[in-house]
Amino acid sequence: MSFIALVGAASFRAAPGALIEPLQAEFGWTTGTISLAISINLLLFGLTAPFAAALMDRFGVRLVVTCALTLVAIGSGLTVFMTASWQLVLLWGVVVGLGTGSMALAFVATITGRWFVRHRGLVTGVLTAGGAAGQLVFLPTVAWLSESYGWRYASLVICIAALAVVPLAGLFLREYPRDVGLLPLGATEDTPPPPKGGAAKRALGALATAARTRPFWLLAGGFAICGASTNGLVGTHFIPAAHDHGMPTTTAAGLLALVGVFDVVGTIASGWLTDRVDSRLLLAGYYALRGLSLLLLPQLFSESAHPSMLVFIIFYGLDWVATVPPTVALCRQYFGMSGPVVFGWVFASHQLGAALAASAAGLTRDHLGSYDLAWYVAGALCIGAAVLSASLARGPEDAARDLARQGAAR
Repeated sequence: MSFIALVGAASFRAAPGALIEPLQAEFGWTTGTISLAISINLLLFGLTAPFAAALMDRFGVRLVVTCALTLVAIGSGLTVFMTASWQLVLLWGVVVGLGTGSMALAFVATITGRWFVRHRGLVTGVLTAGGAAGQLVFLPTVAWLSESYGWRYASLVICIAALAVVPLAGLFLREYPRDVGLLPLGATEDTPPPPKGGAAKRALGALATAARTRPFWLLAGGFAICGASTNGLVGTHFIPAAHDHGMPTTTAAGLLALVGVFDVVGTIASGWLTDRVDSRLLLAGYYALRGLSLLLLPQLFSESAHPSMLVFIIFYGLDWVATVPPTVALCRQYFGMSGPVVFGWVFASHQLGAALAASAAGLTRDHLGSYDLAWYVAGALCIGAAVLSASLARGPEDAARDLARQGAAR
């Protein structure tokens, strides 16, 4: 059930990327205007995560997920009545962003932390792959519905799909293994209860504690670049960029779906590796390889080299969110029981980077006539993220040591 909820959340969040062209055709809005709504969606998708993780501890996963799905249904359903760009910002940006953000990757950290000790990295990879693949594999369906029946029909289908998952979440989601008479996989004792206190207070307290450590900022900086180079840039602008070079929208959406297929393989493999290899080395390698692939993308677009483009899609797909399992593992190693909430804040930085990239790339296209500069900048930033990750060459105990030193300095 967790897998279904994650696939749904990612699919609903990513849908606007396939609607840029039809919205421009009907309303005459610029790429920058539509990208603003997507940026707010991406930003709230991340900023909601740490509070959602704390709310899950306070009120339960089931209640948070069902409320989130209802928000998605309301936001997408009401878009069929919109007539102005501010309504797009409010509905797809704010309402859908809050709903999908409550089922984001902090949800993965919460579920794996409660239910698994053995194979935790692998399960994180499987759940993350489901979410990432969902947002990409769903795009061809949205693009086809939009081209065949109009974008309003696609929005209504998203609304109905979100509502259909609500009763499933209410019936089948369970909070802890003890609810079904089990221990966490690989554990010899039950999961300790979450700390007492308000959800907002706990989320902000975890941020205040983590922000005083060097590892938090290195992880957050790298993950911000991760978001900029995936959801913000490729996930939002690959389809219109391909359309600029003569590729049909449905074909471009199909290529992104192929990214999602290979992402399943790459992210599950990353989860398996996270259980066995130093997570810091994995992150550095992933970011470096992604940067090289993005630096080559403008040339592939300009040559319309479809075989070479397929090589990029496969290579980039294997790396799409392979960064998540080692990042979750490092947050848990550095911050212990607060790891899922701290990861929520790290994920917020991911979405902040995505939001900035979505808007910046849209403005780049409006003012320069192409996305080339955006691809080059993203590639260079990924090389920088590899350097940040390599700088995490200290043991997990150093997060606590940073805090102890600051306390002594006071």
